[in-house]
Amino acid sequence: MILIFKHIIPKKYIGLTIYPFIFLKSNGLKNNLTLINHEKIHLKQQIELLWIFFFMWYFTEFIVRLIQYKNWDSAYRNISFEREAYQNEYNPNYLLTKKRFSFFKYLK
Repeated sequence: MILIFKHIIPKKYIGLTIYPFIFLKSNGLKNNLTLINHEKIHLKQQIELLWIFFFMWYFTEFIVRLIQYKNWDSAYRNISFEREAYQNEYNPNYLLTKKRFSFFKYLK
């Protein structure tokens, strides 16, 4: 379910997924198929890790990456979940072929 709720989304971002919702900053973003696919990849990841474990892993990995890169954007972009979503957001068939826990391939 896609909802428009700009107040929950941090300033530098345009979308946020918290199962079962995809929050977007503006109504026009509903037509951005790349963004929607990116967020749907996060929905699948959250299902695979039973939601709470996704967020525990996500924030832990973000802290590790922040220490590693000493840069907020670099830390965010190098979280394994984000790497998987960014690398596959242009593939509309990715979710049809995605293997469970495939974010492990994006750990580095």
